[in-house]
Amino acid sequence: MTTKPAPRPLAQLGGNLVLAGAGKMGGALLTGWLAQGLDGGEVVVIDPQPSDEIRALTGRGVRLNASASDVGAVATMVVAVKPQTFAGAAAALRSYAGPSTLVVSVMAGIPIAALAAQIGGHVVRAMPNTPAAIGRGITVAVAASDVTASQRATADALLRATGAVEWVDDESLIDAVTAVSGSGPAYVFLLAEELARAGVAAGLPEQLAMTLARATVAGSGELLHRSELDAATLRKNVTSPNGTTAAALDVLMADDGFRPLLTRAVAAAAKRSRELAK
Repeated sequence: MTTKPAPRPLAQLGGNLVLAGAGKMGGALLTGWLAQGLDGGEVVVIDPQPSDEIRALTGRGVRLNASASDVGAVATMVVAVKPQTFAGAAAALRSYAGPSTLVVSVMAGIPIAALAAQIGGHVVRAMPNTPAAIGRGITVAVAASDVTASQRATADALLRATGAVEWVDDESLIDAVTAVSGSGPAYVFLLAEELARAGVAAGLPEQLAMTLARATVAGSGELLHRSELDAATLRKNVTSPNGTTAAALDVLMADDGFRPLLTRAVAAAAKRSRELAK
């Protein structure tokens, strides 16, 4: 991992910021920025179908779908459109970006080279995840070689508004990042689903099983977040020799258990991320 940029308050960002795409991730970013002091009057949202929540932010000065000529010079653009729609949106977005614009992408699968070729500017590619919606996300970012230290600090401040940020120097790592943390929340939600289903199969009422599964997954995640112990130690702390947890782990940690299954799942997600880049 590369050295982290020096902290920069969002209130001191300066210049116009264009947010392209205000869906779940773009909306979470925008909410975080405003909560941390970014002046809404500096933000332009480009979205053909903004939600009522995004429209309401015009009361805080946020501008909706202003033309490039009306916006003028853009210091920073954050691209949060769906990667499948990027090719169609790129030409319009290019009209907002100038040679010195910082372009921060949170799209899966679109490499720095494609972003630079189709939009221009100085590109930072980032992969956040959905806990960003509650300020508990984790984002990994990588910068093009022409991104300045000041621009890197700006990107870090914008991404940090929704949680932790890690920086890497090797863009090829982003595919694995996408497979682990970008897609990872879905794996955790599936764990809650299947734990509840297994509880029903063991005789629990359906609603109680889901309540127990949700609280167990959420509580365990919070314990992992707060504890200084690693995951393996926390697991061992729950496991009494020859007890009930040990019996379950004998199944989950068998040669055909959880480890090879998750390894194949992450590999499949990383492969798909590489395919999206083509």
